Amino acid sequence: MSKGIAELKSVRNLYVAVTIFVAGCLLLGGLAGRFNPASAAHLDSRNLADVCCVIGAAGVFFLGWRLVKLTSQVMSVVESLRQKGEDNNDTTAETSAPEDTSGLEGSLIGQLNNAISRRFDNGADYNRRLTEQLRDLQLQIQLSERQKRNTEAIIYSIHDAVVVLDESDKVLMANEAAGKLLNFDFKSAQHKPLGELVDRDKREFVDFLSHSRKSRGHTARQEIEFTDQGRPRTFDCIVSCVYDQSQNVCGVVGVLHDITREKEVSQMKNDFVSHVSHELKTPLASITAYSEMLCEGEADDEETKKEFYDVIQNQAQRLNRLIEDILNVSRIESGLIKVDKQPVSLTVLIEEQLQMIKSYAEEKKITVIGQEPIIFGQAYVDKDMMSQVIVNLLSNAVKYTPAGGSVKVETEVDEIAKTVRVSVSDTGVGIPEDEIEHVFDKFYRVDANKNQAKGTGLGLNLVRQIVEKVHNGRVFVKSKPGQGSTFAFELPLAKAEALKVG
Repeated sequence: MSKGIAELKSVRNLYVAVTIFVAGCLLLGGLAGRFNPASAAHLDSRNLADVCCVIGAAGVFFLGWRLVKLTSQVMSVVESLRQKGEDNNDTTAETSAPEDTSGLEGSLIGQLNNAISRRFDNGADYNRRLTEQLRDLQLQIQLSERQKRNTEAIIYSIHDAVVVLDESDKVLMANEAAGKLLNFDFKSAQHKPLGELVDRDKREFVDFLSHSRKSRGHTARQEIEFTDQGRPRTFDCIVSCVYDQSQNVCGVVGVLHDITREKEVSQMKNDFVSHVSHELKTPLASITAYSEMLCEGEADDEETKKEFYDVIQNQAQRLNRLIEDILNVSRIESGLIKVDKQPVSLTVLIEEQLQMIKSYAEEKKITVIGQEPIIFGQAYVDKDMMSQVIVNLLSNAVKYTPAGGSVKVETEVDEIAKTVRVSVSDTGVGIPEDEIEHVFDKFYRVDANKNQAKGTGLGLNLVRQIVEKVHNGRVFVKSKPGQGSTFAFELPLAKAEALKVG
C-alpha cells in the first residue's frame, strides 16, 4: 500500500507540472495579443481569442487545483486504510479526516472513508469467521474419518457376521465373517444389492433384513438355520434399524451369531437330565420294589431273602456310582476335589478291578484277558481315582461288546519316555470315525450305539478329567465300526514324577 501512495504522489506532481505549463502557455498567448502593435488593426478579431485563452488558462488552473485537492483526499483515505490494515485488533479506532477537507466535499470524502473502513473491518471479520469455520470443518472431517476407520476396524475384527445395508438394501459394509458365511467377496460388495450376492438357500436372512427395515422397528431377532458344508448351523440373527436426524430409517445392521454349539450343549444337557433321571429311577425302582416285597413277607426262605438283598445292594451300588460320577466331574472342573497321590503299581490296581468286572462279563459271556502284575510299572497317582478310571474303561468295554466277544487289558512301560501306558481293547461295536473326537465330551453319547447300552455320557469324560487334569497324563482312542475299540491312557512313571516334584 505504501508503494501505491508513492506512485499516486508521483502522478499528482507530474499532473501539477503539466497543468502549470499548459495554463501558462494559454495565459501568455492571450496576453501577447494585447501588447503586439502589429495586431492593433485587428483588435476586434483578437479580443475574442485572447479572452478565450485567458479563460482557458483559468479553467486549467481551477481543474488542476481541484484534482490536486481530490488526489490529496484520496491519498489521505488510502493512508488511513493502510493504518487500519496494520492494526486489525483496534477495530474501534477513529479515522482522522483529511486536513484539507471542508464543506460538502469533505463530508462526502469522510463518509466514503468511514464506509470503506467499515467494509474493510466487516470483510476482515467475515474472513476470520470463515477461516475459523473452515478449521472447525477440517477438524470435524478428520474426526469423522477417524471414527469411521475405528468403526470399520471394530466391525472387521468381530467374529460374528456383520452386514450393514442402506435404505435400498445395498451393502454399505460387511466383514470377512459375513463374506465367508454368505459366500461373497466382502471387499468388493460395497454398493451392491445383498440379494444379488447371497445364494438362494440364504435368502431368509436377506428377507428378514428387508422386512425389519420396512417395519421401522428398532430391533428384531430371529433364529435362522443355514447349511454350511453339509452341516446344519443355527444363527441368532439380530437386526437394528439406523435412523437419520429426521428419524427416518436410512439403513439396517444385521449380526449373525453362531449358536449351533450352544444349541447342541443345551440339547445334550436336556438329554443328560433325561438319562440321569432314568438311571436314577431304575435302581430306585428296584430297591423300592424288593424292599416292599421283603416288608410284605413275600420272601419265605433264606435263599429268596438273600437274592432280594443282593438285588437291593447291587442297585444301591449302581445308584451310588452314578451320583459319584456326577459329583466328581463337578469337583474336578471346579478344582475342589482332594487328591492323595502315591506310588501305585497300575498292573496290581488293574488286577483288583478285574475281579469286580469279571462277574458282569461272565453274565454276557465275554472273556476278559489280563496280564501278570509288574511291580516296576508304578505311577504317582490317587489310587481311588485311578481305580475309577480303570473300572469305567472296563465296564464300557464289556457294555458295548456282544456276547462271545473279548476284552483285553495291557500295561506297557516306556523307560526312555518314562511313561506307563494302560490300554483296554474290545471286540465290540466300534465307533464311527466322525464321532471319535467327541467320545470324551461331557454328556456325549455315540448315536449309533445308544440302543446298545444305557448310560449318561459321563464315564469317559470323567476318565479324561482324572487322567489329564488331575494326573497330567493323556487319553486317546482308536476304533473301527464293527471291529472294536481301544481306549488307553498314559501317565508319567513314579520316578519321573518324583523328580519333577523334587
